[in-house]
Amino acid sequence: MNPEEIIERYRDLQRYVGWNDDTPHRIQTIAPLLLPLIPQLVEDFYCEIQRHPATKRVITGGASQVERLRGTLEHWLRELLSGQYDQAYVIRRWRVGLRHVEIGLDQVFTNAALSRLRSGLARGLVDRWTGEAAELLLHLAALHQVLDLDLAIIEDAYQAEYAARLQRTERLATLGQIAGGIAHELRNPLNVIKTSIYFLLHAKNITPEKRVEHLQRIERQVNLSDEVITALTNFARMPVPTCTPFDVVACLREILEHTTALKVYDVIMDFPSVAPWALGDASQMRIVFDNLIRNAREAMLPGGQLTLAVSGVGDRVEVAVSDTGDGIDENQVSQVMEPLYSTKTRGLGLGLAIARSIVEKNQGTIRVASKKGQGTTFTVSLRAVPPPSGGASS
Repeated sequence: MNPEEIIERYRDLQRYVGWNDDTPHRIQTIAPLLLPLIPQLVEDFYCEIQRHPATKRVITGGASQVERLRGTLEHWLRELLSGQYDQAYVIRRWRVGLRHVEIGLDQVFTNAALSRLRSGLARGLVDRWTGEAAELLLHLAALHQVLDLDLAIIEDAYQAEYAARLQRTERLATLGQIAGGIAHELRNPLNVIKTSIYFLLHAKNITPEKRVEHLQRIERQVNLSDEVITALTNFARMPVPTCTPFDVVACLREILEHTTALKVYDVIMDFPSVAPWALGDASQMRIVFDNLIRNAREAMLPGGQLTLAVSGVGDRVEVAVSDTGDGIDENQVSQVMEPLYSTKTRGLGLGLAIARSIVEKNQGTIRVASKKGQGTTFTVSLRAVPPPSGGASS
């Protein structure tokens, strides 16, 4: 967050806790009673830290660091009681949260430490107050408001910085996984291309048939490499869908007509007599269904049975794609649609992750059921809509 966003965040929190113009004035009123307590509070604070290994371990600079930290805490308490809560004040509080992430101090200890300081300040005010009890309660409420806001802005900064660091770490880990997957997927086709090029450059008296054979090999490997790059691009840049009513059965029939590789399988189409329509981006859903059909085909040997079933379930249209392959191990079922996870010996493991991402962007859901040795079923559920006027049955 930039300074303007941080101060606006603080002002919003002030409004949330019912802050008013009396609050700073009340803090300034009780400050003379509490300022003399600061050395005692600081001493108690750091004595308690020394008794807890989790907090003591972050103090690595010995006595000199503790002395600096004592001075910092004393300044922090004096600022707290100043009644001046401007942008500079808020930014300094925000930086406390950032610093706690840097030194590896769990936020729970900040909460506990502030609770200890709160108790000391409140107890000190009660002991020294000589006015009306009703006024004391109002002054205590103001003190708690200021402390609550300090804790809130420190914790907000802590969470923001912690989340940012975690995200950076996860991005680096994911980048490493992707890099390893790409290297694995591209190395084999590149090696094939390299050997064919070497042959074409150095072989003598190459027959036309042999030349064509190696050129075709190069073309196939280039296509394989292109598929890897396309998968990554699709996963990263899938556009926002344009959801309109589309004929689910017609979409599936179109895919089947253009998938010649299905000729060696027994394909069963369990379609209703009246074609259901669903809300979604037809071009994107075609990618999903094509991916699930290809996945089912690759899970089976020739002669296996592929079943496509379409049904209406309440206000939803469900498309089930089933195969009779080996199935998925029970401990792997929940992971098969995660990015970079694959049960295949080849592949980046992005196909099903892309499918899930598309379905969710199209306001749908996708689930998987599988039993080892009995096959797998992926079921896509989309919102059902009436066919447009004159819509034909499939």
